[in-house]
Formats: sequence, C-alpha cells, structure tokens
Amino acid sequence: MLQQTQVKTVIPYFNNFIEKIPNLKSLSRSSEKKILKLWEGLGYYRRAKNLHKTSKILIKKYNGKLPESFEKLKKFPGIGDYTANILLALIYNQPRIGIDGNVKRVLFRLVNTNTLNLKNLFKTKRNDDLAEALMEFGALICKPIDPICNECKIKSMCSYYKLESKIKPKKKNKIKIKSYDIFCYLKKNKKQIALTKSNDLGFLKKFNLPQVITASKKRKSWKFLCSYKNSISNKKLNINLYYKFSSKIPSTYNWYSLNKNSDFIPTFNKKIFRQVSYLY
Repeated sequence: MLQQTQVKTVIPYFNNFIEKIPNLKSLSRSSEKKILKLWEGLGYYRRAKNLHKTSKILIKKYNGKLPESFEKLKKFPGIGDYTANILLALIYNQPRIGIDGNVKRVLFRLVNTNTLNLKNLFKTKRNDDLAEALMEFGALICKPIDPICNECKIKSMCSYYKLESKIKPKKKNKIKIKSYDIFCYLKKNKKQIALTKSNDLGFLKKFNLPQVITASKKRKSWKFLCSYKNSISNKKLNINLYYKFSSKIPSTYNWYSLNKNSDFIPTFNKKIFRQVSYLY
C-alpha cells in the first residue's frame, strides 16, 4: 500500500483492510471485487490484484508459507528484485538489502562511489533490522534535500559529510499539468451515465470511464458543466466536464447507475459522478 502513497494516507486503509481480511487464507478466498473495493481510493490497483493472486499461489502451492528462495519469489505477480530482497531480509533474516532511492542515496553518500560492494560494507547478524534501518534512515535523516547531518550518528564515516561543500541536489522538475475534456452521456429519466473502456486516459485504461480525450476544440452538441483539478498519483490534471442527455450511446458504451455503491469505482470516476449528479 505504501508504493507512491504516504504513510498517513495508508494507515486507515491498512487498518480497515486487515480488519476485513485478517489473514492469508481469507485473502485468498476473497473475491477480487472485494479486494478492489477495500483498496478504493489508494490508486495503483495492480498492487491489489497482484496481492490477491499471490495469496492464492501461496495457499495452493506453498501451504501458506513464503518461499526462502530469491528466484522463486520473483516468479510471484508483482514481485521484483527490491521486494524479494526486502521480504527475505525481514522474514528470514537473510543478508539482503532492498535498493530503493533512499537506500541508494545513503550508500552513495557513505562511500562516495557508484560501485557498492554490500557484502563487505556491512557485517551483522541483524540483517532484518539493517534492511529496515537503511530505508528509514534515508527517508528521515539522509534526505535528498537538506539532510540532517548534525543529528546523524555515522557522519564521521560519511564521505558526503566530509566534503567542504555539500553536493547540491538537482532541482525537481515541475510536474506538468495536462488538460482533459470529459464528455458524459446521461440518461434523462434515469440517474445513469454511459461508460466505456475506449478512452484516452492511459493510466486508467482498464477501467470504465466516460469519453475522455485530450483537451481540444469544444464540441457544439455538448453542454459545458464545470472545470476542476484532479490528481492521480504524481499526475496533475485539469478536467473540463461536458454532458448531454441521450437515450442512444455508441456500441462500446454501457449504462451505469449513479446510485451504485457496491461496485468498485475509481476515485477519478467518483468526482465525475458527483458533478453530474447535480443535473438530476
């Protein structure tokens, strides 16, 4: 849940998730629909789907126990080098480190080189604590901008700290804001909206949405409803919302009730539904 998501955002989702699905067996037996509903609002829904698939494999093939092999772990849905290393370090105390941006920065500053021989750099029997500590240290102390060097307990061995002038961090690139026009077919006498998977919104391409195109010339047959800003992960969007009442829709569309609340609905859609609901 923490991938591209802040801890304070994740906590209520996590608590609710483990309350409804307390163990691996119940996770494997749950429907994907239920998992996505509990995940609703966090984004990056592939994480939830991979978690669900992995739970089924673990129960069926490994009797609910995580393999101790790096190669076997990497065969699970959504598990790459980083996740496999962290799991083996935290669960089985193997001498492994998950190399993310924070950890890479810490190691680079310590030894001032791009060639990192991790086996010789640390010697400890507490491999699980080391893997966790490096991640936390990079996030809280050895930060990319304005690292807290004065509070650092290992600054005496840090090449970065010994430099007379600190390495200036690169300026962050400004996030580009993209504009989209969204066209909503609405049914006049019923609180329904037409949705399709054929849209121009790549990061939600597998979900049913209204017609979405990159902002262009306004269509005369559509009525303007409103404009608002939206954010999806690290994407900033300007949304221009248009609508028209129609009983006929293209063949790739299906009617969806705005009153439905049991189905999984991306937050992106919820904001649209809230706006068009004022028309009824």
